[in-house]
Amino acid sequence: MSYRLKAISRDEHLGFVSARSSVSHMQVPSWGDVKPDWRAESLGWFDEHDRLVGAGLVLMRPLPKLKRYLAYLPEGPVLDWAAPDLERLLEPMLAYLKDQGAFSVKMGPPVVARRWSAEAVKDAIADPQARWLREVEATAHEPGASDIADRLRRMGWQRTEPGGEDGFAAGQPRYVFQVPFAGRSLDEIRQGLNQQWRRNIKKAEKAGVKVVQGGYEDLPAFYDLYVETAERDRFIPRPLPYFQRMWAALTSEDPDRMRLYLAHHEGEVLAAATMLTVGDHVWYSYGASTSRRREVQPNNAVQWRMMSDAHELGARIYDFRGITDTLDEGNHLLGLLRFKAGTGGEAVEYLGEWDYPLNKVLHKALNLYMSRR
Repeated sequence: MSYRLKAISRDEHLGFVSARSSVSHMQVPSWGDVKPDWRAESLGWFDEHDRLVGAGLVLMRPLPKLKRYLAYLPEGPVLDWAAPDLERLLEPMLAYLKDQGAFSVKMGPPVVARRWSAEAVKDAIADPQARWLREVEATAHEPGASDIADRLRRMGWQRTEPGGEDGFAAGQPRYVFQVPFAGRSLDEIRQGLNQQWRRNIKKAEKAGVKVVQGGYEDLPAFYDLYVETAERDRFIPRPLPYFQRMWAALTSEDPDRMRLYLAHHEGEVLAAATMLTVGDHVWYSYGASTSRRREVQPNNAVQWRMMSDAHELGARIYDFRGITDTLDEGNHLLGLLRFKAGTGGEAVEYLGEWDYPLNKVLHKALNLYMSRR
């Protein structure tokens, strides 16, 4: 079968992804409004019967002083990745983006490769011989994932390997932590939490921590905690207008697309977090907390409220987003992995991000620039 690719309207794009399960929040039309430094376009794949069979949000970033672009489809496009004619789906995308002036295409197939149970992650952390999660025997291998990876390589796609000492790549995380909700009651999910988590939730309740849903006007309170968290955890914070733009863009598309939760205790906000929803997939997006009064466990309280609300919304997956791939005790990110593993979910490895150099000289120059940043 041959496919035709063309730009589609936001409504067509939204209609397509709304009818599907587990589409990334970075593949809805409004995500393009969150990234003003990129030019966003909705792409549609049509079959021989002119039916829309795929969609993708592509972000185009211009090279300084050149009318050439890096084309990026974060956690997308939304296609049938198991299709026997996958090559025929991707070839028109490359041709279209090349015509648009792209010198390189980066995408993140939403295809799961391996899974590790919370117990397997806990054992790996405790094993002094284990250095990387990727080297630990997985609990489950997803059928077909390695075949898709082989087909992409044969087409000329190159996988971006996890970079840096903590295993995080420059783009979207290849390793995430998810709690499956499908077919489980809220009580079963709570029973799946480890003893420490359950104890901390009770502590927060007993101490009088109140978790409330906030709005746009509460973003500055969240931001103050976020800046403190960035300093403590050694990352560069995004500016407040980024979150304000994110709120305005996502909630205008769907009022439940983005939520903000704040944990109050004795008149002070101690922790806050944002939650994103697309269909039956819910993400914990950004978290923030103060170092003060940590003994009342506001972080566990916020997470449990978000998990409870996600369950009420009919979530199939509660996604804690990125985790470190390193199991090194000296790495400051290991504590975050322990925190997420305490929910009794599973570590999930996706196929990762893949590059296709349309202009090898410019692609190589970009990689060189990125490696020196």
